[in-house]
Amino acid sequence: MTRAAERAVALASDLCAWIDRLFPDADRGERLKGALEKRFGGDARAVTDKVCREIEAVAHDFSRHLALEYVADGSLVPDTEPPGWPPQDPREVRLRAGSVSQVTRHPDGVGVLALDGHDGVHIAAPYLRAAFALLRGARGVVLDLRRNRGGDPGTVTLVLDWLLGAQPTHVSDVIYRDRTRQWWTTGRLGDLAPPAQTPVSVVVGERTFSSGEGLAYHLQSRGRGRLVGQRTPGAADHITPVRLSRHVRAFLPEARVRDVVTATNWEGTGVVPDVPCAPAEALEAAIEYLSRG
Repeated sequence: MTRAAERAVALASDLCAWIDRLFPDADRGERLKGALEKRFGGDARAVTDKVCREIEAVAHDFSRHLALEYVADGSLVPDTEPPGWPPQDPREVRLRAGSVSQVTRHPDGVGVLALDGHDGVHIAAPYLRAAFALLRGARGVVLDLRRNRGGDPGTVTLVLDWLLGAQPTHVSDVIYRDRTRQWWTTGRLGDLAPPAQTPVSVVVGERTFSSGEGLAYHLQSRGRGRLVGQRTPGAADHITPVRLSRHVRAFLPEARVRDVVTATNWEGTGVVPDVPCAPAEALEAAIEYLSRG
């Protein structure tokens, strides 16, 4: 099949078929399909990267996560079943220390942990535990998520295990078409967890995404973190890769998150900071807040 043989109308149709199979919210999925069919149902243009970006723009009104990757050489083999995510390269995760980009202690006792992503928990856990140990005894903790693009929800739960304390806590449900998975903290990080009275600030912004947003949202819903910065993009769905055609790989929603406290999530709305602040000032504002405490 050549690139010219692939048309936008066919791509939209294939995408709608997978939405029927995977999308976690039937009503939202139907509205997304209707929007795609209305916009691309008669579109005979050849599929290009530009067409993929146009489809994404329509889809983002219904799912901020949905994305299309255009492969110019047409080397993809279309999937008949979702293949799942390939395993991470442990060497790459170790090179970036599990996305722990910075741990600092200020002279007044405030500690800062910058976490730029959620690598697989089985690889990232030693680096996170080392960061938690370095912050033991801090008078306050700033969790900097401004560059956190998300990743493994198991790593989110590990950070929550640290900040929420010794009692096991039901954090969220991830709801698929055919099953629901519960996420709980274990209560096993009591020796590293800061005391409940230790104040926490969480710095977020427009580059905080997916489970990076989720970590901030779950802390905010439990009153365990004061959020500082900008509203986040609002991507709460869990996604899976699917090769739609020889030229297009899609990243499609397959589950939605339900926070146990709010019974909802941040999809489309973003996580709203308690203290709105310009990006260049957010970290300093979060540190200053804790320093005054």
